This record gives sequence, C-alpha cells and structure tokens, in this order.
Amino acid sequence: MYVFKSRAHSELSDAVASSDVIIVGAGFFGSVIADVASRKFGLTSTIIESRPHIGGNAYSYAEPSTGIEVHKYGSHLFHTSNERVISWVSSFVELNDYVHRVFTTHKNQVFSMPVNLHTMSQFFGSSLNPASARELIESKRARLSGRAQNLYEKGISSIGPELFEAFFGGYTAKQWQQDPRDLPAEVISRLPVRFSFDSRYFSESFQGVPVGGYGEWFERILDNPQISTFLDLDFFDVRRLISDSGKTVVYSGPIDRYFDYSEGRLGWRTVDFEWETLESTNDYQGCSVMNFADRDVAHTRIHEFRHLHPEADYGEGTVIAREYSRQAQNSDEPYYPINTNDDRQMLARYRERAANEDRVVFGGRLGSYQYLDMHMAIASALNTLETEVVPLVKQS
Repeated sequence: MYVFKSRAHSELSDAVASSDVIIVGAGFFGSVIADVASRKFGLTSTIIESRPHIGGNAYSYAEPSTGIEVHKYGSHLFHTSNERVISWVSSFVELNDYVHRVFTTHKNQVFSMPVNLHTMSQFFGSSLNPASARELIESKRARLSGRAQNLYEKGISSIGPELFEAFFGGYTAKQWQQDPRDLPAEVISRLPVRFSFDSRYFSESFQGVPVGGYGEWFERILDNPQISTFLDLDFFDVRRLISDSGKTVVYSGPIDRYFDYSEGRLGWRTVDFEWETLESTNDYQGCSVMNFADRDVAHTRIHEFRHLHPEADYGEGTVIAREYSRQAQNSDEPYYPINTNDDRQMLARYRERAANEDRVVFGGRLGSYQYLDMHMAIASALNTLETEVVPLVKQS
C-alpha cells in the first residue's frame, strides 16, 4: 500500500535505488506519470514533494469545523472533452453534477460571466438577441490603425471600451498589478463573448468536481505499492543523491530554479487568500465564485466552497476565501506565468539547457512555464510518459 514516507535519508536511498523513475512534484503531472508508469508499463516510482500534502494546487481537504471540502489554492473545476483524459479520470473518481457558473460584481450590480446575451442586455439596458448583440458589439469596437500594441488596445478593439473597462480592465489591473496599457496584448488570447444565454463557464460535457474532493482523488492515484511518496522534502536538498543514482528524473518544479536561475528569474503572479469560516449562515454569496471587477475593491474574487459539492449534506456554516493577486516574490508560490517578451527569451534559453540534460524530463506547470488546466496537465503527462520517460527508462 502507499505510505507517505518520512524524510529519513536511508528510506529515501532505498526507495530511489529500487525505482525506475524519480518524480519531482506530486501534482497532476507527476502523479499521472507515476500511476500510468506502474499500471501500464510495470515501472516503479519515487515521488519527492516539497509541500506537506499531495495534489499540488488542486489539493482539497475537509475543513474541520464544518466538514466542507475546501480548495486550499482556490476553486478547481474539472472539465475536458479529451476522451483519453476522461478514461484516465473515470478509472479513479466520479465527478459530481456541479456546473460552474461565475458572476461578477460591478458597481453594485451582479452580472453573468463570461459576457453573454444576459450580461450585455443588462449592461446596456436593452433586450438583445444574437443578431442585435453582434451588431451592437461591432459598433462599439475601437478601430485601430494597426495591430493591438497592449492589452487595453486588444480589449477595446475586441469588445469595445465600455464592456472591457467594466469587466476586464480593473479586474486585469488587480490580477497583474499593472495597468492594461502596460501589459502585452498576448496576455489574453481572446475575450470570451457568447451571443446566447448560455451562462456555463465551461462548455465541455465532462465537467464537475470529484466526489470526495481532490485530496481523496490523489490518495487513490498514489495508493500503489509501486509508488513511494516523500512529502515536505525539497528536491534540491537531496539532488546529489538523485543525480548519483543515474535514474530517469521527471522534474515538474520551477525550470529556472533547476538551473540555479543562471539565465535569470522567470516572472510569475501569485495569490494570497484571506479565509473566513462563518457559522451564522449556510450561504454567503449564492455561488461558488464571485468576481469583483472594480478597481476600488482590493480582492479579485471570493470563493465559497460548499457550492462546489451539491451532492454533499453539509451542516451549519460556510467557508469563504477572498483572493488577492500580486507579483510573486522569490519565496512565494508561483501560480501564473507572466510571460513577457523577456520571460519568453529567458525561457528559450532554459529550454535549450533542459534539452541537454541527461535523463531529465521537464514538464508540468512550473517545469514548462505554462499555465495548464488540470486536463491539460493530465494529457501532457500521458503523452510525456510514452514519448520521453519510457524510452529513457528502457535505455538504462
């Protein structure tokens, strides 16, 4: 059975010696590789995780006083149309019937997100249909003489200044701690607008939250005699032991840290959470996630976790978390890559160095410097295992 082992050097040495693959990070990327490596290819793995829990940023647990399953790093909603990912997920867990709908507070009014026919009709005070809404948005769009040079120009040329400023301008400024005029247009590939009354945040048919929570899901994934997991252990404290072993390494930590920041530090945003358990109410805001678009409200959103599990019979009370975004400092947990031109040039140099590393495979959100939704991390892990990890193991 799987056991979270201690940090004893002798136990780690024994686990490494008996493993085919050493995995740094117990999030989706590393955990999927460990699981499929075992079940499909008969390989053994040792996972080294710096945090005191499995699951990476998806980790959830039952809050002691209410029993509500809370997401430690903000609400995580699973959604995919990838049949291969669906097959893997379904072998471990059942998703509940939660459908994610997000709302935004702007000037003391609540609007549906993404922007849809209801949002536009409410905002412009008119009863719009698909044709009239398209015509309205077309009339609002700013005409640029050339390509959008920053996020503000991208926004106003896509949906017009009124909608952009109301729902994206202030919100983005709080998220990135910069004015949208100072952010590259590529920060947002597109601004979602639906010319229908569909208020679902995700459109995939396979979506929900795992019954029992993400923490329980990860326990099932790693409950395997061929996987040894060491928590609260920094890979860099035992790097020499791992290197001397000659084993194949899957590294899903920060790629710049692996190379001792030799090409510079990549830029990240991080988030802080202000937690509150409310005993006087069972419903604080009526939904799981409420965005706050206005610049004079410090937090970007509030999570209320009991709404994520409509199948659960929770008792009294509710748990909320206010989320604040800021630039990550050296000691912070990185969440979202900033991905400026300087970052991309730096990343290219790191990837060149990574390609020359012997028996080391880089991946995951931190190892690839990409924002990966959960389903994307799973799909990447499945592909990486077959195309990179297994061939390296077979060479040994």
